[in-house]
Amino acid sequence: MQTLHAVTKEIGNEIASPARADSGPEAWHTLDAEEVAGRLETSRRGLSQREAARRLEERGLNLLGAAERAGVLYILLRQFKSVVILILAAALVLSAVSGQWPEAVAIAAVLAVNVMIGFFSEWRATRSMDALRRLGHGRARVRRAGKERTVPSERIVEGDVLLLQPGESVAADARLISSEGLRTNEAALTGESIPVSKGVEPVADDAVLAERGCMVFKGTSVGDGTAEALVVATGDGTEVGRISHMAREARASAVPLEQRLDRLGRRMALLVIATGAVVAGVGLLAGQPTLLMIETAIALAVAAIPEGLPIVATISLAHGMWLMARRNALVNKLTAVETLGATTVIFSDKTGTLTENRMVVRKVVTPDGTHRLTPGGEPKEDATGDDPLFRRVLETGVLCNNAALSPDGTEQEETGDPMEIALLKAGRRTGLERERVLRERPEVREVSFDRETMMMATFHRVGDGLEVMVKGAPEAVLDVCRRAIGPDGEDSGFGEQERERWLRRAEEMADEGLRLLAMADKSATDEGEEPYSGLRFLGLLGMWDPPRHEVRESINLCQHSGIKVVMITGDREDTARAIAEATGIIGDPDDPEERVVHGRDIRPPEESSEQELGRIHAANIFARVSPEQKLDLIEIYQQRGEIVAMTGDGVNDAPALKKADIGIAMGKRGTEAAKEVADMVLRDDAFDTIAAAVEQGRVIFNNIRRSVLFMLCTNGAEVLAVAVASLAAWPLPLRPLQILFLNVLTDVFPALALGVGKGGGEEMERAPRPSGEAIVNRPAWLAVGGYSALIAFCVLAAMLSALHLLGLDELEAVTVSFLTLAFSKLWFVFNLRDPRSTILSNEITTNPWIWGSLALCAVLILAAVYLPGLSEVLKTRTIDGGAWTLALMMSAVPLVVGQAVLLLGGCGSKTAAAGT
Repeated sequence: MQTLHAVTKEIGNEIASPARADSGPEAWHTLDAEEVAGRLETSRRGLSQREAARRLEERGLNLLGAAERAGVLYILLRQFKSVVILILAAALVLSAVSGQWPEAVAIAAVLAVNVMIGFFSEWRATRSMDALRRLGHGRARVRRAGKERTVPSERIVEGDVLLLQPGESVAADARLISSEGLRTNEAALTGESIPVSKGVEPVADDAVLAERGCMVFKGTSVGDGTAEALVVATGDGTEVGRISHMAREARASAVPLEQRLDRLGRRMALLVIATGAVVAGVGLLAGQPTLLMIETAIALAVAAIPEGLPIVATISLAHGMWLMARRNALVNKLTAVETLGATTVIFSDKTGTLTENRMVVRKVVTPDGTHRLTPGGEPKEDATGDDPLFRRVLETGVLCNNAALSPDGTEQEETGDPMEIALLKAGRRTGLERERVLRERPEVREVSFDRETMMMATFHRVGDGLEVMVKGAPEAVLDVCRRAIGPDGEDSGFGEQERERWLRRAEEMADEGLRLLAMADKSATDEGEEPYSGLRFLGLLGMWDPPRHEVRESINLCQHSGIKVVMITGDREDTARAIAEATGIIGDPDDPEERVVHGRDIRPPEESSEQELGRIHAANIFARVSPEQKLDLIEIYQQRGEIVAMTGDGVNDAPALKKADIGIAMGKRGTEAAKEVADMVLRDDAFDTIAAAVEQGRVIFNNIRRSVLFMLCTNGAEVLAVAVASLAAWPLPLRPLQILFLNVLTDVFPALALGVGKGGGEEMERAPRPSGEAIVNRPAWLAVGGYSALIAFCVLAAMLSALHLLGLDELEAVTVSFLTLAFSKLWFVFNLRDPRSTILSNEITTNPWIWGSLALCAVLILAAVYLPGLSEVLKTRTIDGGAWTLALMMSAVPLVVGQAVLLLGGCGSKTAAAGT
């Protein structure tokens, strides 16, 4: 209820967006109703049908604009910007030109799979603004030519008279011309969860959005009361339209995984071009046939590209999505899974994410003393229903009330203002059930809450007399009290000195983050008596939205793992600080590095000094923040190299959710606009779900990194083996189709098994990865080079031994080198364990998918040699036991060397560490 904002001199302080420097006709909140009607050339009778049609034709439908979507063909063609795709396309062209049609068909199939994966991922992401546009649909009641009509919301025009009643959505921004107890729910627009009381009086020019009490806004809804309002803006001219425009203009940061894979692709391209140029140049100078050089170039291109990587990355991320869904985190975009693992800052909303999104009576202060309740609202030993003053305060709150509880305590059936619901629940816990108390003191009159008085009153029959119960803003109630109830229940005087003492007490409670109500009563002889005169002060009642039970542990876990948790809220500074202390976001409230920054002190980064930027970067709490300022905060942190996760639930959060590295929307209370734009949706709105998702994101990135290392080491071996053989004028140890067979089939299954590992359980004990860290860092590249050279040496040694020692022909010798490479790939998986683990018990050997993938690949390798038709296409031959022994022995060398290096430390330790 709006009275909560009247505790101190900051009554109604700014909460949502900063006032625009408007002047003239757009500053509708500064004009009285008659002047607004004059400027809009309308009246209380409304527009004529003809004039409404003319304005609709002139100004367009009351719909939000949308960013122009990329066409299907454009999205498809954009996939060919990928370096990996271009190299495969070049190999395809070379194969077709040289008449090597089996190779061309195989490469075309791999190319199509990779293109379609990228196409469908991007095509799915083009729907982000549909939910905002849907705000324009529905029906609204208007008065036109003096008659009430119901029209489609999109056909509302400026100058229409909107007729509002409880439960209806507001179809456009409008200036109130009459109001009967109107209160609107503006949480979707401003982030303020308490219903806002409205009136018809104009407000100051610099009033922020949440202070414009004479205005109603598109996308909000009517909670209580009725009203008439003149439409002053439609479509993109509304406040939600302005936010929609920001969301369209906000540019989402490139996803870290996409950046890293792109960099990796460019490095592979350089490797292919450089190696191919050297090999082709040397070969042609040595007189090698041109067709052989083309075949070699195709083999090098195919060998260098990890064709299965997009498939492995996609399935690994999809597996992570499934695991997160089991933890109540629904991921809209695959790459968001990995981004979570790199997150260094979490901007969290307060209401409903850190708190339970319900009001609870926390403290009652009477002239008899302070009565504290538990965080959940249960009376403590010093706050029982037997205390007469404590009971009188709660009784007043129960009677002076319009809310209703369900008999069985079901929250879904609760109706009314959250504060009044909290009063009824506190009364129920102390034996003051509203229905029973009303039977004893039946209500005979109600004076509804009014923005002018900031109070509400009810009259109740007690015997032959009447009792008046009053609740309201402390300043307003204290100003009309002339007596106070004493500790013994007797009345005492209440002068200016006492009033000032209670005002100071109210300020102290407000500093604790409590929302306050003052309670008063009096006796009356007639129900028509003025309710707000000669009152007796009873006490102050403080409420809060309690923090979730599990949130402190989750925040501590994030902070321990190097993630900074920052609260962003539209609420008051003192309320934000109290919740931050209760949840562990800040420790010592006096620490200068842990301070609150008010929204008025946040400016765009280009307009801020380095000192101001440093202060913002060091803060843990941002209060009274607007949608534009959320964008500024994200940009400030991103410019300092942070990976930012942002939570949000309202339409006003859509731009920030889109701009953040990962946007997280609330599933329970979130608007459809927020959910559609977000990368992830929390089904339970809980912060601990974010912490669990961050942990899973780190696991996923580690798994993808292992998969990449596996593919690079084995693909590097293929490149080196083909290049060295070509330069030495030896037979090629691998044919293009053999390489494709290994890369697309036998590589993919072990890589997938690595990609779905459960992790080592220590992911949240380490700091986030540096924002610019590559998937394969420098130590890992050295390890890739070493292992690639070792495997290539084994492949070439096996082929040459088969040719010269065993006397096999060329195709049989190539089969031996093919088998050597194939099995060395399988054994190499075990070299990717953590160096701190043991040989027999580690994250590789305990992964059942690894063993299944190895068994399947072994069958596929045997089929490549012994299955008729397939062996002809791959140009393999059956070999005897001696050749098999040679292939298996040489394939085991990298495994033995790798395990020895892991045991001794050094380069192998770096590799494994990079893989973890």
